[in-house]
Amino acid sequence: MSGFKDVLDGAAEIAKAMGFTLKTLVSEPPVTVEYPDEPMTIYPRFRGRHELRRYENGLERCIGCCLCEAACPTGAIHVEAAENDPAHPTSPGERYASVYEVNLMRCIFCGDCEAACPTEAVVLGHTIDLAVYNRRDMLLTKEQLLNPPDPNTVIRGDW
Repeated sequence: MSGFKDVLDGAAEIAKAMGFTLKTLVSEPPVTVEYPDEPMTIYPRFRGRHELRRYENGLERCIGCCLCEAACPTGAIHVEAAENDPAHPTSPGERYASVYEVNLMRCIFCGDCEAACPTEAVVLGHTIDLAVYNRRDMLLTKEQLLNPPDPNTVIRGDW
C-alpha cells in the first residue's frame, strides 16, 4: 500500500508544479527579445564593437601613438603611424594612424585599448551585431571604425 501512496503523492507534486508553470506562462510576459525587430536592452558599461572617434571639427582623435596596440593582450589591434601633413592635417598631433585595424576574431573585448588611449580615440561602443559570413569581414579597417553602424540597442537606466 505504501508504494501506491507514494505514486499518488508524486502525481500530486507534479500537478502542483505544472499548475505553477502554467500560471507563470499565462500571467507573465516572455523574457525573450525578438532582436532584429526589437532593440536589445544593454547596460551602460557594455563593451561592443570598436569605434574610432573624431573631434567636433572633423579631425581624427587618433594620433598614432600605438599605445592601444601595446596594451592589447591578444594582439588584435594593428596601427601604422605616419607623419601628419601640416597643410592638411588628419589629426591634431604630429602623427596620425595611416592604418588602424582591429581583428575581432582575436579581440576579447577587455577594454584595455580604450583605457590606454590618451586621446580617447578608440572606444568600445554599443553595437552587438558581430555576425558575418566571411572571416575577412571580422577584420575592421580604419574607415569602418570611423563610420560605425547605429546600434540597435537601448541603454538601461541605473537601478
